[in-house]
This record gives sequence, structure tokens and C-alpha cells, in this order.
Amino acid sequence: MKITLITQYYKPEMGAPQNRLYEMCVGLQKLGVDVSIITGMPNYPTGRIFDEYKGKFKCVETLDGIEVKRYWLYASNAKKAIPRIWNMISFSVMVLFSLPYLRKRHNDFIIVESPPLTLGESGLILAKLSHSRLVMNISDLWPLSARELGAMSGDGLAYKTLEKLEHHLYKKSVFCMGQSQEIVDYIKDHGAKEVYLFRNGVDPTRFDGIDVRPKEEKVKLVYAGLLGFAQGIADICKSVNFADLGMEFHIYGAGGEQAEIESIIAENPNKGIYYHGVVSRQELPSKLKEANMTLIPLVKSIFGAVPSKIYESMAAGLPIMFVGEGEGARIVEENKIGLVAHSKDYKALKENIKYAVTHPEEMKMMSENCKDCAQNKFNRPKQVKSLFDFMNNKLN
Repeated sequence: MKITLITQYYKPEMGAPQNRLYEMCVGLQKLGVDVSIITGMPNYPTGRIFDEYKGKFKCVETLDGIEVKRYWLYASNAKKAIPRIWNMISFSVMVLFSLPYLRKRHNDFIIVESPPLTLGESGLILAKLSHSRLVMNISDLWPLSARELGAMSGDGLAYKTLEKLEHHLYKKSVFCMGQSQEIVDYIKDHGAKEVYLFRNGVDPTRFDGIDVRPKEEKVKLVYAGLLGFAQGIADICKSVNFADLGMEFHIYGAGGEQAEIESIIAENPNKGIYYHGVVSRQELPSKLKEANMTLIPLVKSIFGAVPSKIYESMAAGLPIMFVGEGEGARIVEENKIGLVAHSKDYKALKENIKYAVTHPEEMKMMSENCKDCAQNKFNRPKQVKSLFDFMNNKLN
């Protein structure tokens, strides 16, 4: 089986989509699939092309035995619409230069990561001209997410045009993948011939043999991830005195709120909050296992979105203090792996933390539930094998 993945984001960038796609490709390769990647010059999350890739129109490299072809794109992490649109369109155009390469490969499948949605149209063109089967991998529902975040009006021409493109791509795909149940239900209802649930999941073996649980009396709560406005870590730092709750709050990551968080910590040194900078994917398991529980907040629920941090917390055996709604909250509650508060309800978060600190036996049970879920329900290598079998059947 031959597969090419087309994605705007990939390793060495850090992030949930990058990690999921990387482990999917490496896992498929181990199962005997001939995998290649077409992607952009690394630039996330800074919005600046990494130094070693600057000034290049295209380049080819090999990562973990997989050929990776990179093309220039307009890099930006600006909030303004025009730079963000140009960022998406530039790569969607540049990727068309890969057509001769794809024709030579004779792929069985071309998997296109969306967003950006415009990349799907490029993928459709490339699949047709290279006689390959198109698979849309939907990580985030566009333009629906843009409307929910207030970035786009549902009544405007741009929204309706993108919506038509979205449904067109679903219909033209041999099947569509989604990383949450909400996503696969949505795309099934909007034209997809067939859908496949491929969650972010986690490889629990990354957490094997790491035993650094704190033995001191202080309970440690950890957050590791993007420090953006959608997570609201700065507001939590303002609203909660962790020292008064008998615990420490340790933060790892980078993003738009980083400077504000560092300022809050400097002005409030006795609140029990500590910032440690960015943690690499390789270091993450040991950093998580230094804690007793994890914090996963969402300021606003986005339909179809499930924070990947949930799965990593499972593998680390960390009960989850979840703040938000949606499918992520349901996963935590249904599997009994943590406590849930509504978005921005920091009073309820404090009550949940107090409960967790004073009920260690219940937290121990939740920790075991976490590890069981990571091993048996959201195990990424097992999910990759199931995906391989599903795609293999499509060829028979």
C-alpha cells in the first residue's frame, strides 16, 4: 500500500495535529505501508519559518525513514483575517507543484489534513490527476469553527462558499476521517460516503518505565500545552490561589498568554504557580508523571474539538480537572477519569480541586481508570492497526 499525506503542519513543529499525524505515519510504515509526506516549511507556533528552512522554495528530507517534501508558504500567526487567509492559500497553491512526484508514486491513497479547507481542493485536484483515492482527514470543522469563534458570519458569502466547498470535498472522498465522534457524525450528515473515527489517542508505551511520582506532601497540578486565549490559563492564574488549596500549579508551554502568565506569577509569588517554559514531546511523559493531576481548560467549547491532552493524561495516570463543555467533558465524565467544571467557572474548579485533594482514594481509582483507557480504549498503535486494516479492505 502506498500513501502520501498532505498537511500544512508536521514535525519538527510541536502540537496535537503534528504529533497525531507523525505517529499515524510512523505506525503505518511499521505495518509495511510506503508512506511519504508533503508539507510546508516549519513555522508553528511562532508564525516564522524555522531558521534552518528560511529562504527555501522547497526541500526534501527523511524523518524516521519517511520521505518528507516541504514547500514554501507565507508564515503567519496573526489574528487578522488577511494574513491568515494568505497563509492557508499560499500553501494550498504551492502544494500543486508536487503533481509530478505524485504521478510517479502511483499512490493508493492521498490523505489530506484539514484545516485548512482550501488544501482539500488542492488535494482533490492532485488525487484526480495522479489517479489516487482521496481521503479527507478532518481535525477541525471549517467553516463551522470559524463561525462559532465569531471569526466569520454564517450569513456571509465567504461562509456559504466555504461550506459548499466543505460538502463537495466530503462527497468526493472515498472516505473521511475525523478525530472526534462529533466530527464523524457531522461529516456523515453532510455528504460523506463513508466515515472513520480516528481519535488522537496516545501511545502508552511512551510512559512505560517512568516512575517519578512526587513523594512530598504538596499535591502537584500540571498544565502542558498551548498558552493561548482559548485555554484561558492566565485567567485561572488570576482567579485561583493554589497555595491556599494546599497544592502547586506547574505550567509548561508557550503562546499568546505566556508574558501575561509570567507577569502574574512575578506579582503573586505566593500563589503556588510555577512556569517552566516549553517542554518537548520526548520530555512530556516524565514531566506529567511528576504531577498528581492535570488541568485541561477550554474557554469556549468548539464543536468536534477534543483536547489531545486528555489522552496524554490518561497514559500518565493523571486524574483530570477539566474546565469546559463538549465531547472532551463527556469523555472525562463517562470514563470516570476526572472532575468537570463549566467553562470559566473557576469557583467550581476550586471546589473540584479541594475534593480531589481530600479524597485521595477516589483519585487513585480515577488514576487506574486513566491507565486502563489509555491501554484499551484510546491506544493509538491499536487505532493505527485498525486504520490499516480498514484501508487495506478498500483495496480488495
